[in-house]
Amino acid sequence: MKELLKKVEAAAREASKFMMAKDIEVKTKGDITNLCTSADLAVQEYLYKELLRILPGSGFMGEEEGLVDTAHEYVWIVDPIDGTANFSRGIPECTISIGLKRNVPGAAAEREAHPEIVLGVVYNPFHDHMFTGLKGGGAFLNGKPIHTSDRPFENGILLTAMSLYRKEYAGVCKDVIMDAYYKCNDVRRFGACAIELCYIAAGLCELFFEYRIMPWDYAASYVILTEAGGVLTARDGEPLRFDVPTLLVGANNAANHARLCEIVSRHTKPNLYD
Repeated sequence: MKELLKKVEAAAREASKFMMAKDIEVKTKGDITNLCTSADLAVQEYLYKELLRILPGSGFMGEEEGLVDTAHEYVWIVDPIDGTANFSRGIPECTISIGLKRNVPGAAAEREAHPEIVLGVVYNPFHDHMFTGLKGGGAFLNGKPIHTSDRPFENGILLTAMSLYRKEYAGVCKDVIMDAYYKCNDVRRFGACAIELCYIAAGLCELFFEYRIMPWDYAASYVILTEAGGVLTARDGEPLRFDVPTLLVGANNAANHARLCEIVSRHTKPNLYD
């Protein structure tokens, strides 16, 4: 896995050249809130070919163009540019996110109930920040070990969003955020889940909540954050799945995570999107 990680890091750096290209074309996917750029498509196309070359026989799940092929032992889960809205405006909080999931034997439902993310790479070429994680092998920023902070909830920074693509959920997001806000230090929104979770892993922030988010947004960061000492789950501490949209709760440690889950559960229902 260490040798594989080096190859994935190299692939991320090579793919980032498409992000730095000039004359990027921006278009919408459905409405103005959901953007896609020519760089998103170019990065995904390159990574699809390169990652399957690096690990023959693997599958691929990418954000763009419905590219999903998951009936394999190993599956790459890729967001070519997490934070496309930032990227399209020249805001440098945007990353390439690459996670590798190993499917356990059994039926599809059984595999998704016991996910195993074994490798994660989150790369921001604008800051040259390469976050990496290996299951059982630690978490790193540019090759140096990172760990979550020991700040208590009261001194924690909450990273969050308002369910941009499904604004009908803004009310419940507001209720959770305001409840947590009065109990923690402050709130931030960087506009890119993958990098926000890495900021918790690196000890910069402590808490995370989003009401509805996709697997490619958090798969890579999941292993980075958990290897750095953090916790990342679905609502009320349920294990994450990597095949459906989910509510995401993260924290720098178990105690803060439990407290945030309590707040989230107070304002949400188990059947989130009914």
